[in-house]
Amino acid sequence: MTTASTQTHAISLNPFNGERLGEYPYDTPLALEATVAQGSNAFKHWRKTDVAQRAALLVHLAAELREASEDIARMISREMGKPVKQARAEVEKSANLCEWYAQNGPAMLAPEPTRVDNGEAHIHYRPSGMILAVMPWNFPVWQILRGAVPALLAGNTFLLKPAPNVMGTTYLVKQAALKAGFPAGAFGVINVGNAAVADLIADPRVVAVTVTGSVRAGAAIAELAGKAVKKCVLELGGSDPFIVLNDADIDAAVKAAVTGRYQNTGQVCAAAKRLIIEEGVLETFTEKFVAATQALVTGDPLDDATYIGPMARFDLRDELDKQVQDSLREGATLLLGGEKMAGNGNFYAPTILSNVTPEMTAFRQELFGPVAAISVARNAEHAVELANDSDFGLTATIFTADLALAEQMTGELETGGVFINGYSASDPRVAFGGVKKSGYGRELSHFGLREFCNVQTVWSNRQ
Repeated sequence: MTTASTQTHAISLNPFNGERLGEYPYDTPLALEATVAQGSNAFKHWRKTDVAQRAALLVHLAAELREASEDIARMISREMGKPVKQARAEVEKSANLCEWYAQNGPAMLAPEPTRVDNGEAHIHYRPSGMILAVMPWNFPVWQILRGAVPALLAGNTFLLKPAPNVMGTTYLVKQAALKAGFPAGAFGVINVGNAAVADLIADPRVVAVTVTGSVRAGAAIAELAGKAVKKCVLELGGSDPFIVLNDADIDAAVKAAVTGRYQNTGQVCAAAKRLIIEEGVLETFTEKFVAATQALVTGDPLDDATYIGPMARFDLRDELDKQVQDSLREGATLLLGGEKMAGNGNFYAPTILSNVTPEMTAFRQELFGPVAAISVARNAEHAVELANDSDFGLTATIFTADLALAEQMTGELETGGVFINGYSASDPRVAFGGVKKSGYGRELSHFGLREFCNVQTVWSNRQ
């Protein structure tokens, strides 16, 4: 049983009970061309719309999302297994994103003057065109809108290729955008396979691509974008280190580690995957972390009491289990879980591995599910060394009472973000993105707003 696309359809299965929720035929060539043409034509008018008007539509979109919040949240839970309380929070966070950009974005797009020899110059942030977005299933509202909202506010149009197992959620978001007043074509949705994505990247009407997904998918799309000489923003995998030093508030660190590792059933790119604990607090931290993880409620994602739901796809559970079993064979110690849970649901038991060393699978690969890997560090310097010993570089966390030391460590960590005494998070006020195989480019804040702008210099000489 899988949720992967067939050659002709995208199929959505409920990972809690295997129920087939929807079967969505791929767009015909004519239908795809109509959507692409509509987005390209819409750009000609949308780019000339006053930025204040575009911002006002984002406020309307926030209202529509809140109006439909329960329907959207329950669809998320049914399609990919996210506990419904977390799904509601995702919808609310997305509405807040719309309002933040509506309030703050127009000023970020204003021309920036500067004095030059014999005149003055202005830097203008012009819209570029139609942006193709290839988005994942793990945050099927937030991921879509954190790409779409800044792109639309900047005057671009947005062409979305969502993950096949969350098409129902995607269409609810599109419906909210249309009800908010966005013109037809400004926010387009396509249902296609990989070959069609390759053709779209080569299509001159698509000016840039943004991708959130696996390293393999990102590399393939980046290669195609490179051949077409088009900008690409990649937000790929992560194996984020979560460092706890001897002087840390252990109770706070444990609480953050549990949330940072197990929210969204562990299916988060920027998550506390590698717990690097200084040896002086290893025993205390581990004991409390195991107890807190055991207390998490696993079950029906539509039950408000559930914290860990089923994994979104059956094939990904198999892959995660193989990574766990490989790590155990390599010498890791199993403290909790370590198996698929019995029954029809696609559940994997909340799992904790300890004595994980850099040569093991659990350290080297991304664990995209409810599995935590604990490694021991001799000191802060060794913790940074372990943290950087990874192909990934999305975010990192440091728990310590020594803020000066934490600040020093941030300059040594090879990641796009560092969180001190708190777990990794995304917020429209700050840039989000990674380095190394976690990708390049930035989302959110003014960086994300301007990523797909034509940064145009206008230089006026005095007569």
